[in-house]
Amino acid sequence: MVCGLKGMMWVGNLEKAARKAAVWLVNKRPIRDIRDWGISFSLWPVHFTTACCGAEFAATSAPKYDAERFGFLPFVASRQCNLLLIEGTLTKKMAKAALWVYEQMPEPKFVIAMGACAIDGGIFWNSYNIVRPMDILPVSVFIPGCPPRPEAVAQAIIMLQKKIRKGELVKYEEMEVVK
Repeated sequence: MVCGLKGMMWVGNLEKAARKAAVWLVNKRPIRDIRDWGISFSLWPVHFTTACCGAEFAATSAPKYDAERFGFLPFVASRQCNLLLIEGTLTKKMAKAALWVYEQMPEPKFVIAMGACAIDGGIFWNSYNIVRPMDILPVSVFIPGCPPRPEAVAQAIIMLQKKIRKGELVKYEEMEVVK
């Protein structure tokens, strides 16, 4: 396609060039900082409850701790969520389901592993059937404890938000502008 503009002529695929320009503009410093701030306060977790840590996650979302003030609003459908919170033991069977849920999530997506079982297997550490989430998913934050307190979950949310705002977790080169 050819486009003329005041004595200038560009030859090539204008749609592709416009997309590259849009990606370049969105990834510049002031706009990127605003986007990172928006992403960090729009953490919508799909909770993947496989053990007792689910009760502590529920307590974090309850009125006493009010995780919504951090921009942390639990959803149930993985296609609207950008944060996978693995709560507890992950078996081989559930690891396939965790990958399936993770692949359905939109970009940018993050993973938090919660509890001693999610970190190293917990009391099931020597079982043949346990999978560590870090072996199959890119875990951003680990929450230690058995089960971890709601305060630890809130601290993990804040740590994840700081990592996002620093630009450590969002891959800018891979993100594309949608038509």
